[in-house]
Amino acid sequence: MAFENYNSKRFIYMADDDSDDREFFADALSEIERDVILKQAPDGMHLMESLLTLSESELPDFIFLDINMPGKTGLECLQEIRNLSGGLKEVNIVMLSTSSDPENIRRASELGATFYAVKPSCFERLKSLLEEVLSMDLVGAGEGNKKFLLV
Repeated sequence: MAFENYNSKRFIYMADDDSDDREFFADALSEIERDVILKQAPDGMHLMESLLTLSESELPDFIFLDINMPGKTGLECLQEIRNLSGGLKEVNIVMLSTSSDPENIRRASELGATFYAVKPSCFERLKSLLEEVLSMDLVGAGEGNKKFLLV
């Protein structure tokens, strides 16, 4: 799990090959969460390069991953992160994809994603989704007490 950040800034990483989706995400996040540092990657390869250089004190609170990216998919990133040792493997990972394919959802769950969300097409719904995810008490939530698919 990411360490408590006492300077009140939350660290969030987001990987998506669609620059419009990254901008949409950043705009929505900035409207609901002022004390956040967002790092973005254009694909899974760049995300993993960035994550693997972090110290334990720099770990993000959340990683949002698109599934369909060139080079390294979101599911491949998820699997690689969960197979690491150290704190990075415990970071909350939200799969954020246009795909509602039950196979992708099942695979994300098996690989250890914290949540799976279908990308909302409108700005207000994206803001609502981000508010829901960022306000959850994940420390006190047991595996059986949280929902996995967010729509």
